[in-house]
Amino acid sequence: MSAHCYQQRKQRFRISALALAIAASSAALAQEAGVEHVEVVGQAVSIDKALKEQRSSDSVKSVVHADGIGQLPDDNAAEALQRIPGLSVERDQGEGRFVSVRGIAPDLNSVTINGTLVPSPEGDRRAVALDVLPSELVQSLSVVKTLTPDMDANSLGGTIEVESLSAFDHDGLFYSISGEGSHDDNVGKTSPKFSGAFSNRFSLGDGVDNFGVAAALSWQERDFGSDNVETGGKWDFEDGARLEELEQRDYEITRERTGFGLNFDYKPDDLSSYYLRTLYSRFKDTETRNAAGVAFEEAQQAGERGDAEGWRELKSREDTQTIQSYVFGGERLFGLWTLSGQTGYSESRERNPGGIAGAVFEGDFSDAGFSSTRKPRLAVESGFYDPSRFELDEVEWEKSDARDREKNIRLDLARDYDLKGYAAQLKFGGKLSRRDKSNDSEIWVYDDFDDLTLADFQAGRVDYGLGRFGPGISASGIKGLIGGFDASEFYDEEQSRINDFDMREDIDAAYVMNTLDLDRWRFIAGMRYEGTDFSAKGTGVRDGVFETISSSRRYEHWLPGLHARYQLSPSTQLRAAWTNSVVRPTFGQLAPGFVIEDDEAEFGNPNLKPLESVNYDLGIEHYMGRAGAVSAFLFYKDIDNFIYNTDLAGTGQWANFAEALSYENGSGATLYGIELAYSQKFDWLPAPWNGLLLGANATFSRSDADIEGQGAKRSIDLPNHSDTVGNLMIGWENERFNTRLAANYKSEYLAEVSGVDDAAHDLYVDGQLFVDFKAGYFITPSLQLTFEALNLTDEAYFVYAGRQRYNAQYEEYGPTYKLGLTLTHF
Repeated sequence: MSAHCYQQRKQRFRISALALAIAASSAALAQEAGVEHVEVVGQAVSIDKALKEQRSSDSVKSVVHADGIGQLPDDNAAEALQRIPGLSVERDQGEGRFVSVRGIAPDLNSVTINGTLVPSPEGDRRAVALDVLPSELVQSLSVVKTLTPDMDANSLGGTIEVESLSAFDHDGLFYSISGEGSHDDNVGKTSPKFSGAFSNRFSLGDGVDNFGVAAALSWQERDFGSDNVETGGKWDFEDGARLEELEQRDYEITRERTGFGLNFDYKPDDLSSYYLRTLYSRFKDTETRNAAGVAFEEAQQAGERGDAEGWRELKSREDTQTIQSYVFGGERLFGLWTLSGQTGYSESRERNPGGIAGAVFEGDFSDAGFSSTRKPRLAVESGFYDPSRFELDEVEWEKSDARDREKNIRLDLARDYDLKGYAAQLKFGGKLSRRDKSNDSEIWVYDDFDDLTLADFQAGRVDYGLGRFGPGISASGIKGLIGGFDASEFYDEEQSRINDFDMREDIDAAYVMNTLDLDRWRFIAGMRYEGTDFSAKGTGVRDGVFETISSSRRYEHWLPGLHARYQLSPSTQLRAAWTNSVVRPTFGQLAPGFVIEDDEAEFGNPNLKPLESVNYDLGIEHYMGRAGAVSAFLFYKDIDNFIYNTDLAGTGQWANFAEALSYENGSGATLYGIELAYSQKFDWLPAPWNGLLLGANATFSRSDADIEGQGAKRSIDLPNHSDTVGNLMIGWENERFNTRLAANYKSEYLAEVSGVDDAAHDLYVDGQLFVDFKAGYFITPSLQLTFEALNLTDEAYFVYAGRQRYNAQYEEYGPTYKLGLTLTHF
């Protein structure tokens, strides 16, 4: 066993032992202290509030609520949501980012903040990276899985609703101040975090406590990194499994996250209420990536040796993502009528002010090979680690600015009435939404360097945990070099223009729905109309000649829905729903730009049809006292026009092309499964067991989709769909102590489809199991000390080509440890 592996195992043992020791000592100390009352704050408070909201909802809905001290159970919104039944998280550098609902890809779900849509800061996506939102700014998170007609229909798996802090969430003055230090095991650095929240009510006019102000602020700077080895799936399976190339990568990242929210609520009387919600979040990544790789002269099997072209590459850039949201709305009662309205503006942006997109050094080497097909380890002559053997080939400098803005106004009118002695409500309204998505990038490519080698830009040895790496590259040295050139002489017009686009998406919506309470039944029936105007402008290049591209189209959808809820007993209810939804393609798929050179082409498809889905849900919920519930739901989705990437070469206008990469609509797909959940606070047990909490959920599903092209046809799973997702949480708490051990699992999923006739090169993400631990101790009733250990199992991210034996990407992050202190008053 290597010293590195031994140290890793020893550290895992120590942390596991520490977790068990804290859990055991918490229970023992509680028993010694003779605690008689169940906690007044903590995990059970959060779970109980969430279940009450879920129980009264007209939709199939799951909720994560801030606990009694105003904190979500995780550091960011994405990681908090992974505890919800049917949800899993796509991680970036080991940190939760994008949320998948019931196995549906993140781009096919929508996110709202305080009722208004959140656009995506990334240029080609609709998915919102929820790690942009610090947990301190959020009061509750919910996922609505069956949409009622008064909701936007633009989600296939579910709509994620983010609600920020309101002064009416607490009685009187509330404040919370936190400080935290986190240590990343991969880079060996400790990072700070500070946050605070405040709310209070004031009396205006003749009212009492009728005006509320709430504010939250969060700042974190985190240093972390990862070790990576990848092949990109470049395996030749025709003559055994032969590898064409591989690359080692080392990431070092500083992530600065800042968030601020300021909210106002005014309730002048019992008939009206008004609110203003504001939120600003800034997410800045400063990333340095050193890479070292080889391309074999002839594809090789593991253990073989031969000649290869080697390279070393540096990427050093700064990306800043911002989200800002402003929502003003209110409600007024007029007898049996209720008038409500809201106007919102949201803007997301991602900016790179200019950075090294690639500084490449190249050289030729012999005696090159690799071992292991799953986690390839490079074996090469010693000259590969001599910086003078690598000559500078080119430097690419890039700056970019992607912006996504959405404005909307909504008006709803409802009237309560009596229908033969039964309570009923008629509700109707409309919404106008205007969205503008743009992307602007500029690229410079510097080349024709004379006699410059890596030795002139060496920056010490790279700390890489997956094998021998060698020298790194100095970012300051590269910047100093190209700073002496006339940038205008190296501007790459083709790469700059083809990535630029401007797209507009205008949606006009109207609906009508009726709610009827009939003995133990509640029915909601209605119809939603959505008309969409879409236009796109961009640039294509055909054999070196630029072409301006524009496209526009309009389509309409009528979307009926029916919800039913039946009260079997005071604690048990049945739910059923038939809904229809429509999801537009991603902006990257719709991009009008193209590149055609000789017999190769790559292009977006602005004529893609939106995905349409008919959804059926049936389930039962049983509630069991404090923080207790058990539920089971069946769901089935019949999806038309799902979208997949494909190669159109050999068909239609691309008949004489060797490669024509684009996107197509599939004819149809299905997704079905069962969702199970259980939660329980064992407060009826004798001390110390009355502090025990248990939560578990699992979703088992299947998907099937047909794709065709190049004269072939085959069935695939829906991309990004994991057929098994599960969570397990074991916790314990009393007035002084709280502990939680949480595990999150999702099975493998299809990440990228290769050619229709080339299933062997489809890329899959392997299953992952993340285990986290948290413990808290109240030094005083207002001051809590917390400890967290994240990714205790040191889970890796692994992508494979066709079969699990063949690497496309392998990445390790290591665990993270946190120590924090929170002062709260409420």
